[in-house]
Amino acid sequence: MKKFNQNTQKISTREKGNLGEDKACVFLEKNGYTVLERNFRNREGEIDIIAEKGDYLVFAEVKSLPGGTLETLAHELNSKKQKKIIKTSKCYLEKHRQYSNRYIRYDVLAIDVPVLDPVHHIENAFSE
Repeated sequence: MKKFNQNTQKISTREKGNLGEDKACVFLEKNGYTVLERNFRNREGEIDIIAEKGDYLVFAEVKSLPGGTLETLAHELNSKKQKKIIKTSKCYLEKHRQYSNRYIRYDVLAIDVPVLDPVHHIENAFSE
């Protein structure tokens, strides 16, 4: 019979999300992006990462899917989720007028999906 180790804890969904976002931020910064904000929230929704690179302001959704597939990723980013992200990004832009001259892009960073790179960056994953 195995002994139960009290130090062994299952990682929470929130912790898994934070670790994925940490990994995504490191990836973006190594690729020339400046992370401006993480977990921007308002009543419309949440945006995981807001970053800039050149003339682009990027609203990035991070999905940690260690047991997932491309189909899982597509399901997680359905049109309802995309609309929520777009609506939230518009609220961000209303509050941060200094970015009004930037091109806007919606990216997805898939973390630890078995068939993909450890950080799979999909630029222009969706649009309005």
